[in-house]
Amino acid sequence: QVQLVESGGGSVQAGGSLRLSCAHSGYTYTRNCVGWFRRAPGNEREGVAAIYKGDGSTYYADSVKGRFTISQDNAKNTVYLQMNSLKPEDTGMYYCATDPRGGTYCSGGYWASIGMDYLGKGTLVTISS
Repeated sequence: QVQLVESGGGSVQAGGSLRLSCAHSGYTYTRNCVGWFRRAPGNEREGVAAIYKGDGSTYYADSVKGRFTISQDNAKNTVYLQMNSLKPEDTGMYYCATDPRGGTYCSGGYWASIGMDYLGKGTLVTISS
């Protein structure tokens, strides 16, 4: 059973930083796509960042490029999202997700538009101005 457990959310002021963690388990994929999505109240779900576990390639939404960094620690089965220079519009529930369709599913951006098969319960990020 695939499990994704997020942590690290909280409330910070604009300009601050947070690091989200996603502990994932229950699957044997080695070339899957792991990503972070967010949903703000009243908004559609947005794909924020993804990492292809096969070679560590990373992908970002334009709205977070240069501010957010996704990384992985394979020994700990954990994926991180370092978020710097946070803005009020970054507020939302952040979800970790994974999909066994790696490779072009990750690099071609399908993960952001179609989504991923497995989703965690989320962690709340609130940025005040």
